[in-house]
Amino acid sequence: MEINVRDGQNHHENITIFEVVGRVTSDNAAELGAALDGVVNDGRTNLVVDLSGIEYMSSAGLREMVRVLKRVKHSGGDLRLCALSSDAQRVFNLAGLISEKENPLPGKFKVYPSLVEAVGSF
Repeated sequence: MEINVRDGQNHHENITIFEVVGRVTSDNAAELGAALDGVVNDGRTNLVVDLSGIEYMSSAGLREMVRVLKRVKHSGGDLRLCALSSDAQRVFNLAGLISEKENPLPGKFKVYPSLVEAVGSF
């Protein structure tokens, strides 16, 4: 698994963007959680996670994502997903973790087709 982190551009500087590539397994899910926690610990609570490069997402990876989602929402932020690979889309759907954008439910993710749309949604 590879995690690339960058800040949003222009007027979206309060957003941190994560690009996750490869396989998120029970062996490395904590690494993903630690990367997300690192920016939240710095006070950055508006996160976008690009999952276009995900080949596999385990339940441990889902747990880390939900944990951080709840943490940022508690701080007044949000964690939004974008560009889900077909595998990521399947796993999030099976787990019931995708919410309607207009009516988001606690513990569920807002999902956008592109990074531009996800960043622009804040």
